Amino acid sequence: MLNNVTTSKLRDMKMTVMAEAFEKQAMDGNFATMTFEERLGLLVDAEWLSRKNNRLNRLIRNAGFSNHEACLEDIEYHADRELDRDFITRLGTCNYIKECRNIILLGASGGGKSWLANAFGMTACRNYFTVKYVRLPDLLGELAMAHVTGTYAKVMKQYKQVQLLILDEWLLYPLKESESRDLLEITERRHKQSSTIFCSQFDVGGWHKKLGEDALSDAVLDRIVHDSYKIVIKGDSMRKRKGIPDEV
Repeated sequence: MLNNVTTSKLRDMKMTVMAEAFEKQAMDGNFATMTFEERLGLLVDAEWLSRKNNRLNRLIRNAGFSNHEACLEDIEYHADRELDRDFITRLGTCNYIKECRNIILLGASGGGKSWLANAFGMTACRNYFTVKYVRLPDLLGELAMAHVTGTYAKVMKQYKQVQLLILDEWLLYPLKESESRDLLEITERRHKQSSTIFCSQFDVGGWHKKLGEDALSDAVLDRIVHDSYKIVIKGDSMRKRKGIPDEV
């Protein structure tokens, strides 16, 4: 009877896993030889592990990754890709997030920029950092709509607070002045406060022209380039290596 009352209270406190573990202990005579501290430790471990796993799954789900299977352990270090394994391993510690520094991923279409960015993002989630993946065209569309609906401040706050923002398809095309101003607002709010990964087909030297007006371009780039680690992915398209047809 006492056990039933205890499990009921645990469930009321949303400690469901601990309640289930307690019930199993009560039905298994092997636990009778263990001390109170040992049994309590096992109950706490079960609840703690469940909550950590739930938090990780929530972080991954909220990140909106384009590839949930990407992980740094699966990087293909082909010689022609010229990827520095030690450098990527160091970035995999996520110290760059703690230091509020950025990563710039450069390479041709199909080279694996998005996959690598997702892998960095997945590693960040495993270290319990908040992550958001978004294509730049989608972000700009979201901000344009936020201007219309009066939710701009709310949306900006969300993008400011996320600890690692992944911006894919960065500057594929020249931006309107209003779009460049929105990017300036985001980069200003995140500068030295959080980290961003920029995935681009174009070298940094070509970004200035795509951002438009000189003063705006200078302001945006000043808040990105100086605090960024740079990775250039070379070699054949990964889609070509895997025999996957190019997207139309």
